[in-house]
Formats: sequence, C-alpha cells, structure tokens
Amino acid sequence: MSAEAKTQRRVATTEWTVFPEWSPDLAKARVYERILLDIILGELPPGGRLDELVLANRYDAGLAGIRDALGRLALEGLVARRARAGTSVAPLDLLEVRQAVEARRLIEPHCAALAASNAGPEDIERLRAAFDGAEAAVRANDAVALVGMDQRFHEAIARASRNVTLARILIPLQHKAARFWVYSMGADTEARRLEEIAQHLEVIDRIAAHDAEGARMAVLRTLGAFADDANRAVNSPAEALALTAGHG
Repeated sequence: MSAEAKTQRRVATTEWTVFPEWSPDLAKARVYERILLDIILGELPPGGRLDELVLANRYDAGLAGIRDALGRLALEGLVARRARAGTSVAPLDLLEVRQAVEARRLIEPHCAALAASNAGPEDIERLRAAFDGAEAAVRANDAVALVGMDQRFHEAIARASRNVTLARILIPLQHKAARFWVYSMGADTEARRLEEIAQHLEVIDRIAAHDAEGARMAVLRTLGAFADDANRAVNSPAEALALTAGHG
C-alpha cells in the first residue's frame, strides 16, 4: 500500500476525530443540527430573538449545549450576537447569499473531484443514503425531509474530499445557501424538484465511478440553476421583498 493510500485510510478510520463537531454521538452536535434546521426552514425566522432558556426548553437541551450551538452558528454568520441587543437569527441577506453561491461554484466542484479520487465504499453509501425517499418527499412537498437530504448530501461530499480545510469552508456556505433555497422553493414545480434530485444523483454516480472531471461538471450543473434563482431574486425588488419579509 502506498503512503498516500495509507494516509487516506487513516483519515477514513478516524473520521470523527477529523470532523468531531459532526459526530452524531455528540449531544451538542445534535442540538446544533436542530437549531440549524429550524433557522434554514424559517421556524426561527430572520431577525428573531434567541433566548437561551427558551431554546433549552424547546430542544430539551442543557444551556452549555445551546451556547455551544449558538457559538458555532454565529461563526457561520447565521446568528448575530450584539452587546445589549442580545442574540438573534441573522437576517436573510440576498447579496450575501449570491456571494456564497459564487464561492461554492469555486469550491464545491473541486471538493467533488477530490471525493471522486478519495471516496471509499462508506462514503458512497453515505451519499446514496442521503436521498433515500427523495421522490416521495418531493411529491409530498416535505420541505423538512428535502432540506435534510440536501444537507446530508453536501456534507457527505465535503467529508469524502478528505480535505478538512475545504470542508470547513464549504459547509457554512452551503448552510447560507440553504436558507435562500427554502424561501424560494415555493416557486418550484414538482417536475423541477425531481430534475434537481436527478442532477444530485448524477453527482453521486460520477463520484462512485471515480470520475473526477465528471463529478466536477455534475456539481456545477446542480449549482447553475440555484445561482440563476439567486441572481433573479437579488435583481428583482418584488422577489427580494417577499423573500426577506415572508417569515418576518
């Protein structure tokens, strides 16, 4: 076995050491994921105040876990902390979302190419499992399930890249983009959502085939439609107003 292969195998077998905050066995990671999902879905609306005691009761969690989650979300730019004003959900900044999408177009295709080179069987299994029940979720208009699938898919690509630095940049960018996606998905048709699922499955097939260039191009296709939506919303005052005020 080559030195490079040994390194990749060592990374794979110590995955939660490399990505400790993503371990499903950590209670604080689960609290973070639940608050994150509610922010993405708008259950915790943009600009809404976040009281630690209220959140602890809502998520049946300790204050330490709530504070840790809010700290992570603040670093991602999803939560705003201001002296005397307290903690609140960050506003939905459409210009920032567009910039996040632009950054993802530079970073995520490279992560997918790395994943095609480095992914092991467990990575491919995780990627395929991300979209279990996707067609039924689309037909049922189940936003919670669809957001969860999308999160698991992009996280799995980042992890499979085996590049920790890129993964830590990409995941927060994806979270910001996901907030916009939820607000804009009401305009999507069922056919379009099914097409988007098919595009994501093509990425998985390219990674599973260890086709680095194919994976890179497939990811770019998944990001293309999203970038068009972001640009249209940012450049349309009516759409921008609806998106930013819809859950306020």
